[in-house]
Amino acid sequence: MAPRIIGLVLTYNGERLLSRCLESLSFCEEVLVVDSLSTDATVAIAEAAGATVLPRRWEGPGPQFHYALEYIRAMQPPVDWVVSLDQDEFLTDILSANIRKAAADDHDSAGYWVPRSSFYFNRFMKHSGWYPDYLLRLFRPFRMEVKVSGAHYSFHPQGTTSKLVGDIIHYPYRSFHEHLEKINSYAQQGADDMRAKGRQGGVLCGVIHGAVRFFKLYVLKLGVLDGRAGFINAVHGAFYAFLKYVRLEEQGNWGPKP
Repeated sequence: MAPRIIGLVLTYNGERLLSRCLESLSFCEEVLVVDSLSTDATVAIAEAAGATVLPRRWEGPGPQFHYALEYIRAMQPPVDWVVSLDQDEFLTDILSANIRKAAADDHDSAGYWVPRSSFYFNRFMKHSGWYPDYLLRLFRPFRMEVKVSGAHYSFHPQGTTSKLVGDIIHYPYRSFHEHLEKINSYAQQGADDMRAKGRQGGVLCGVIHGAVRFFKLYVLKLGVLDGRAGFINAVHGAFYAFLKYVRLEEQGNWGPKP
């Protein structure tokens, strides 16, 4: 019997690339779109592609994935595999074929790690810590848990895993403006998370962490080989680290109290 494969995509105002994302999941028996009340054409695109849309207010990546996985785990007949993509990602043909083969042949693994190739500024990054960027995106729903740290989430398999050949293609930002908006959001969420854990910050701490992050991305991770894109990305990475640690010292809004 062929394995039951379900596609999963979390969305919010993702009309830009959602059609390509869902098209690359067309081999799945069903695709679930958990939408955080989008105001653009996201829902219409998903419904036109035949996806099942589950509207749910955004409460962070952890709650959204937990909701989606509980839904999948309750499906009958039971789901064998889940392929998870972000709304700005799609599978290459090679990876799609290898996912289908692995799902059909494998009766033991908890999941598979797949490489992701991301476009930044003027190129697909080959260094800078951006590639191969292995992610667990094919997994058994009953043998995986989601962990969240700040604005970031990760899948943790409960069992053995392997790697697949073929890339996820990723277009995370449309512009520097959008990248800085994400940095602002991620830095705030990271600062809130560290504050809740009792971590300390400040200007000096931010400068040190920013310098270390630049050195890591541009030198240790060979961002210098990614040309101008590698340098710009390293500067933005340093700024993100600086903001995160400086914001730990904020005590509410600035200025006089009303």
